[in-house]
Amino acid sequence: MQRLIRACYTSAGGYSYAKKAGDVAREHGFDRVARLASNENPRPPSPAAIEAAAAALRETNRYPDERASALVEALRRYHGDYRFVTGAGMDGVIETVIRTVVEPGEKVAVSTPTFSFYGIAAAAQGARVVNVPRREDFSVDPAAFIEASRGAKLAFLCTPNNPTGNSVPPEDVEAILEGMDGLLFLDNAYVDFADIDYRPLMRRYENLVIGRTMSKIFALAGLRVGYAFVPAWLEPFYQRAATPFALNSVSMAAAAGALADTDRVRETLEHVQEWRRRFTEEVPFRVYPTDANFVMIDVAPRTGDEATERLAAKGVLVRSCTSFPGLGDHYIRVCIGEDWENIRFLEAIKNL
Repeated sequence: MQRLIRACYTSAGGYSYAKKAGDVAREHGFDRVARLASNENPRPPSPAAIEAAAAALRETNRYPDERASALVEALRRYHGDYRFVTGAGMDGVIETVIRTVVEPGEKVAVSTPTFSFYGIAAAAQGARVVNVPRREDFSVDPAAFIEASRGAKLAFLCTPNNPTGNSVPPEDVEAILEGMDGLLFLDNAYVDFADIDYRPLMRRYENLVIGRTMSKIFALAGLRVGYAFVPAWLEPFYQRAATPFALNSVSMAAAAGALADTDRVRETLEHVQEWRRRFTEEVPFRVYPTDANFVMIDVAPRTGDEATERLAAKGVLVRSCTSFPGLGDHYIRVCIGEDWENIRFLEAIKNL
């Protein structure tokens, strides 16, 4: 019966996941492992988010609000008067945007190396994916990106970029928007950790979608809440293409609660900034500049896979970057964790 499976799934793998902390702990005999592989927030969700989620549980016998009205209102209080759509994580928003605008066989451009799911989701829709390499220092050449995106219905640009951590200056994004004839999906999953703001571009450009997530600074990775700023013309079509009731009542309530707790956001940002500085100063390998809650490290002459295995043996779980398209085999990505996790990582990497 495997003949029924589409070729894009029989010829290659899907998304590459990090190892599970429990598996590493059992394999190497640790009670607990430093979980620094998945760019998670090491702190629990805001008490306001937990309280709102618990209250929402009492009404889960009913379907959730298909328009996520309460969450959208919370987003407007947090960000300002923009138009928003939601999805089951950033991944759900990405899939729905692709489904909304891309016909099978049409071109989708992706700035690489980057998050692999853009290409996976576009291929699932039958799109023709074109990778647009970044410069040697992982910055984006706007002219090259515009040229490679000609004729593309949709293009993806991640900033701060996963896994390299660097941001694209707003003026470069604006130049790309001016030169493109399609829609630009700007993935801002990590922008809460950066001193940079792309939201004003939404007021000036009709071909921009800015994707965001509640998984990172808001500590709701397990509840899968994604959202996006969208132009007015796109919103009704996105809603038609969206999976019905994709976002559940508990997730929406928790997200609205988390958005209201700005003190929690500030505390998390300060924690990340302090440990980013320490990683950059103390790691005995090249650490790339980052605006995210992680760092990318060149561990040459070791490979990323080898370094990941050696660190796992020391009770530290990091991400090898070998699965990222367009990146070499000698990089690892390390998230900022709790203090004890970060200390264990620094001790381990110094003895790699």
